[in-house]
Amino acid sequence: MDQESSPPCSGVGIVEFLQGKSYFITGATGFLGKALVEKMLRGVPDVGRLFLLIKGKDKEDAMKRLKSEIINAEVFKSLKAIHGNSYEAFMISKLVPVCGDVCSENLGIDAQTTNEIAKEIDVIINSAAQTTWDARYDVAININTKGPARVLEFGKKCKKLRLFLHVSTAYVNGTRQGVFYEKPFCLDRRSTRRDTITSKAQEISVPFLDIDAEIKLASVAAESISKNADQIMRELGTERARIHGWFSTYEMTKAMGEMLVDSLRSSIPTVIIRPSFIESTYREPFPGWIQGYKVPILAAYGQSQLPCFVGDPNTIVDSVPMDMVVNATLAALAKHGIDGNPELHVYHVATSVANPHSFKDVFNYAYDYFSSSPLLDSKGKKISIRPMEFLVSMDSFTDLIKNEVAQRSGLAPAGDNVYESDPKQYLRMQLACLKTVHRFVRIANSYKAYMFYKGRFDVTNTKKLIEDMSIEERKKFQFRCRKHKLGALHQKRSHSWCKKASSSTDSSSC
Repeated sequence: MDQESSPPCSGVGIVEFLQGKSYFITGATGFLGKALVEKMLRGVPDVGRLFLLIKGKDKEDAMKRLKSEIINAEVFKSLKAIHGNSYEAFMISKLVPVCGDVCSENLGIDAQTTNEIAKEIDVIINSAAQTTWDARYDVAININTKGPARVLEFGKKCKKLRLFLHVSTAYVNGTRQGVFYEKPFCLDRRSTRRDTITSKAQEISVPFLDIDAEIKLASVAAESISKNADQIMRELGTERARIHGWFSTYEMTKAMGEMLVDSLRSSIPTVIIRPSFIESTYREPFPGWIQGYKVPILAAYGQSQLPCFVGDPNTIVDSVPMDMVVNATLAALAKHGIDGNPELHVYHVATSVANPHSFKDVFNYAYDYFSSSPLLDSKGKKISIRPMEFLVSMDSFTDLIKNEVAQRSGLAPAGDNVYESDPKQYLRMQLACLKTVHRFVRIANSYKAYMFYKGRFDVTNTKKLIEDMSIEERKKFQFRCRKHKLGALHQKRSHSWCKKASSSTDSSSC
């Protein structure tokens, strides 16, 4: 997301809009939610109160989670350094835990609390999501599809509400190839495909999508299945997604969530933020922060367990640092909170059009990193790796990885000798290796669609947003990836992923 135009003197008015206003935020204990809360409190300390929807048994339980999962979280260490001994008092004065759940009617908030906070809220930010690609279909629908609709209905009770902001994903665009525009979905799935792509995009035929029917299907299936329910419900979600033109349950249910938001929002000014894959922070509040571990492929590659992978090495990896997603979100929030137009605006926070880099680039950076900073095996010896080999099919990947695992375990070529000397040990080794192979095949199947993905995400609206910002705003809320800094940025981020992999390795596999 690059730009060269001269910034306006007045800018968007990000700080001015955020100051003194109250916000209702879902998903605040999640990866994006925490980073968003942190930047709001650090970047605009005069922001009003942040009402955070937190799932818990009662108010006391919600307060415990606020303290343990947010106030004491690593991402707030810069804010803690700023406020010193008054840090916790500052946080308690700004953050209000609201016991509830996006899966419940009225978000599970009691009537008295609803009446109290509805009088104060100026902006709603919905970042709650089930982000597992192959989650149970009923669970994903309840959170990703019906959840945003419930939050929006709650917003209609907030008399001061100036904006509803919903965090989605760029991958709601599905399996179609080409360049996707920053345009909203509508309930007619067929017209959606025409509206959101360029003329260069590949045409595909998908059945009409009836959201109510999908919700009912998931509910009936969940109630009628007793054995292996988790697996069957996951498979149902994946099947429904592929039938309707998405790679995963996550993408489909997020897309349906967008459709419901658009159909239910009435005259509420609405913004949808569609980030691509969100990775660790680039600069703020400090480089390399990430919640949980997001790139299991690199951990296995650094251990020399995964010397090959299925995919096209020239496929573009569209990923953005968390702090850039946060800054773009706050800029869009302020812009449309100020203008107050009862419209829906969509922003892609992505790099595939403006600043692309490939899987080959990522693994070249990973090779450089693990060659210069190798991991250690269980005996303390440095692990040597070789350049990543890309394969075109799952069959060739499965065959090669079986051979690699067998050789590393000692089963090949000496399997017969092991069996003759200790049959039980041989069977244990076989089971361990089979488990490892299944794990890598499962990872490959999860990533396979994206390793051959040819979609691109237009960022015209996002670039225009940058152009509207003042010089000071661009410094304080930076979310552009300059082309002349592209290589260094991608290399730094890839090394950050590898560093995270180094601290997340598990040597217990075969």
